Amino acid sequence: MTAASAPAAGRPRVAAIDVVRGLAVVLMALDHTRDYTTALRFQPEDLSQTSLAVFLTRWVTHFCAPTFVLLAGVGIGLASRRQSPADLRRFLVTRGLWLLVLELVVTPIGWQFGFEPLPAFALVLWALGWSMIVMAALVGLPRPALAAIGVAIIVGHNLTDGVRPAAFGALAPLWHFMHVPGILWPGGIFIGYPLLPWLGVMMLGVAAAELWRWDAGRRRRLLVGVGAASLVLFALLRAVNGYGNPAPWRPQATMALTVVSFLNVLKYPPSLQFLLMTLGLTAIALAVAERAQGTVARLLTTYGRVPLFFYVGHIFAVHAVAVLIAFAQSGTWRRIQAVTHPEAIPPWFGLSLPGVYVAWACVVAAMYVPCRAVDHRKSTRAAWWWRYV
Repeated sequence: MTAASAPAAGRPRVAAIDVVRGLAVVLMALDHTRDYTTALRFQPEDLSQTSLAVFLTRWVTHFCAPTFVLLAGVGIGLASRRQSPADLRRFLVTRGLWLLVLELVVTPIGWQFGFEPLPAFALVLWALGWSMIVMAALVGLPRPALAAIGVAIIVGHNLTDGVRPAAFGALAPLWHFMHVPGILWPGGIFIGYPLLPWLGVMMLGVAAAELWRWDAGRRRRLLVGVGAASLVLFALLRAVNGYGNPAPWRPQATMALTVVSFLNVLKYPPSLQFLLMTLGLTAIALAVAERAQGTVARLLTTYGRVPLFFYVGHIFAVHAVAVLIAFAQSGTWRRIQAVTHPEAIPPWFGLSLPGVYVAWACVVAAMYVPCRAVDHRKSTRAAWWWRYV
């Protein structure tokens, strides 16, 4: 969710990375706002009920998690130029543990507006935290080796799709931890983001940090070329229902639904086709962002400089907006536990799709001033703990 090392006062940052990361967190807020405020009671990927507009509202947010993990890896690679290996390893372990605490202790309060410790949901901060802890042991490897291992994991992990957790007997929770979403034990932690593919993405990001040693023109050309090649390969594999995604696409009754079927690739865990599609877009976005200017770029930069703060804070903001909507519709105060207890959402609650977009704009606007204040303090104060905000 954030670069490996927050900058001390005056330390230069890579502006394009901040812009793209800002875009990712803003889109992420759209997904969670939809979860918490929509009147629709079906998943956007459900071909029997969805529409192209509903599906694309979900699909555009697929860009977020791969971008967070890739750019966290880039941040680690950039930090390795400034920090000793021992300091970087120490930071990655402590940072990873802090992300796990946020995931399992702090964010549930925002999702629930209460605190039920179990079942716990291990989502993107979980994947980032464990990936950073593992990277503490691997960060000393040569960059080509990290790139090769990362690509091998991304390309090859779908070979194990047929291996079910039950095949490991008492060690079944380990396979949930590594590859197959599921509950580690009854009533325990639900793993939504298994480690293996996300670790591969972070390793690729660490290796990709070397691109920021190149001149800007050469870097942009490579990013566009790699991004375009990834998208073409995704389209080819998807068109023939080839390797890299468990579920095939099929022609549907309408062209719009056929597009939905084609683009509906697996995120949990992220399949090869999913990562080709999303990381291809990320690479192109990084190239475009190097020349981004104007008000939108400045706004995105503000969010992208404090992505962890935005992530945690926006959960509370989204839920608060949902509570206000429920009060406006019913005259009573009630929490909306869309993540933990979606079955408890009242049938009368929710907004149409345009209303969801209005609610999203309100959440993003509400986060601007706090994000700007935190960014200012991180940029002007050298206290060590600001690196963990």
